[in-house]
Amino acid sequence: MSRTFLGLPVRRGARTLPDDVARPGGHGTSAGAAAASDAFGDVPHPDAPLRWGGSFPDAAREALQNTQLRRNLAHATSTIRAKRAAVVGEVPDWEALRDAGSAIKTDVMARLPELLEELERNVVARGGVVHWARDADEANRIVADLVRAKGVDEVVKVKSMATQEIGLNEALAAEGIAAYETDLAELIVQLADDMPSHILVPAIHRNRAEIREIFLARMGDAPPDLSDVPRELAMAARAHLRRKFLSAKVAISGANFGVADTGTLTVVESEGNGRMCLTLPETLITVMGIEKVVPTYTDLEVFLQLLPRSSTGERMNPYTSLWTGVTPGDGPQEFHLVLLDNGRTDVLADEVGRAALHCIRCSACLNVCPVYERVGGHAYGSVYPGPIGAILTPQLTKSSGGLSGHHDPNASLPYASTLCGACYDVCPVKIDIPSILVELRAREVDADRGRPTGWGAAMKAASYVMSDARRFELAEKAAGLGRVVAGSEGRISTLPPPASAWTRSRDLPAPASQTFRDWWRTRPAPTAPPADPGIPPRNGAAERNNPGFAEPGITPQDEPLLGDDPGFGEKGEGR
Repeated sequence: MSRTFLGLPVRRGARTLPDDVARPGGHGTSAGAAAASDAFGDVPHPDAPLRWGGSFPDAAREALQNTQLRRNLAHATSTIRAKRAAVVGEVPDWEALRDAGSAIKTDVMARLPELLEELERNVVARGGVVHWARDADEANRIVADLVRAKGVDEVVKVKSMATQEIGLNEALAAEGIAAYETDLAELIVQLADDMPSHILVPAIHRNRAEIREIFLARMGDAPPDLSDVPRELAMAARAHLRRKFLSAKVAISGANFGVADTGTLTVVESEGNGRMCLTLPETLITVMGIEKVVPTYTDLEVFLQLLPRSSTGERMNPYTSLWTGVTPGDGPQEFHLVLLDNGRTDVLADEVGRAALHCIRCSACLNVCPVYERVGGHAYGSVYPGPIGAILTPQLTKSSGGLSGHHDPNASLPYASTLCGACYDVCPVKIDIPSILVELRAREVDADRGRPTGWGAAMKAASYVMSDARRFELAEKAAGLGRVVAGSEGRISTLPPPASAWTRSRDLPAPASQTFRDWWRTRPAPTAPPADPGIPPRNGAAERNNPGFAEPGITPQDEPLLGDDPGFGEKGEGR
């Protein structure tokens, strides 16, 4: 086993590091690591990658108190947004590309079983082995059995959302197999025993100083004089991982796309670590969500233009790896493809929510979301944060519409949005995230109908008051007392129940000093302007009965001409 701490999967606070992680300079001892553990934050280790922690409102309230986190997120997301906007603006047919991507995804969802069977046939025909996994446990068992069959206890990994979704690293660790993340951001998250907070940039919530601290404390071969200069941090990670690349017998990856008509798998990345994992080891295991299949090889042309511009603001990916089965004497000589369902067929059965399966994991929606920018990814309690996570996670975990109970934390995710629509504007495959959010919220409300709730009681009370003018006027006068509560700051931050349900999340402005009714009653009556003797009065019926009245520019002599025009008055004309 490695001399380097893996960071998996012990719960924070109960973890102790092995003595053999000590390195020159004093870093990495058990005592030092225990102290370092406290410095890396308080993110709970998940019991389930799609459901951890409390509800979104509670987690968001806590995250908002972390000013360093907000600064880190604001800097990173604004930088990515600017890069994306610049490269998207260069493409004259960008909207046509989005339409094409959306159409391909719609077609895939319509005939998913057929395409998956075609993909399986072509992978097998080219020397690969296909496995079908109904859920996370089955997928983890398949991968663990494959690794054990090779007689190794270490694997290298390419960044993969599918393997994060099923908690593969933790499952392998339970089997005594160490999984080494080779993507730089994933490595940072793994070393810190942290959780990813962004689909594309898992360590977006960390700044350079924090990363240096993590490397010094957890990476056994980090230089003692390591600075927080990005180039030095990248060089330290490269040196740390190179030995693993060259010695690993088994690699595990995800897949951005799987081409049905050729059996080709695709991984796009920026650092080259994926290319090394996909080519150097003897055995390659790929875990792919079933929605990642595309019909033909030429369909990749659309997505390979949409994905890099939307995700990293690049014109094309630095590394695009494609492989089809196995090739004797070149690359891995054993290839296994694990097709993962894990709730996707349930999502596919939903006519509205299935659009969430169109996602190509670019994370553009996260980078423009005002909610995500302020609270970060951990508040969502899932490996899928941000707007796409708010519609995908509840469906994968069946927490939408009260199916898993009203106390499921994931049931609150559809409310983690302002519905501003920015996520829809930037989505490269035009997923109408706001509409799906509204639909999921409606299902939550429908699930509560007939069940007494505080919110329902408040709505009934509001309906009673607002249905009668006198009652509403009395309520307006009573609301004026809120100015006393608001004080000199002009806002109300705390109210007793049930109004506390509102003020827990946002302030109320102080009521106006005068209601509209009072203003209307006290305003002076409008006075009529003095009559111009040169203009005849215009008094409705009196005007119409006045034979001398006519609109300016139309004389009584013009009217017969309009009526005599043979084309005037035909359907569709002159309207």
